[in-house]
Amino acid sequence: MTIPVDQRLGLDIKRAEQHLMSAKSGALRDLDLSVAAYAALLAIDRTPGISPAGLARECLVTPQAINSVLKTLTERGLVERTPHPWLRHATETTLTDQGRTVLAEADERAGSVEQRLADAFTPQERETLRRLLARAAEAL
Repeated sequence: MTIPVDQRLGLDIKRAEQHLMSAKSGALRDLDLSVAAYAALLAIDRTPGISPAGLARECLVTPQAINSVLKTLTERGLVERTPHPWLRHATETTLTDQGRTVLAEADERAGSVEQRLADAFTPQERETLRRLLARAAEAL
């Protein structure tokens, strides 16, 4: 059985995600940060020393994509990558002082986008939406 196109949920989910990413991209543009770079800075701040593989998983991107993001962030002086003290082939990633400053501003801007989204729903609706999205992910 095929669901009629106008009743399929995938397009609705994708549309909402694209609007969210577009709004965040606009909010971060003046800081010369992509949404992926912002997500990486946020994850590194929450988990200092995180490996590139762990960072890719946390940011929901491929290892190749995160390596590109890390290269850009390192070149801008926002993150520092150092050899792991015990593991020869591993690196640890941490924020620099400048990275923490940029992250604070980026988080304020991205947070305002998230707040606009949250304000469109009551607390109960937000909780229902979270449950429904988790169920959708589980179904797939």
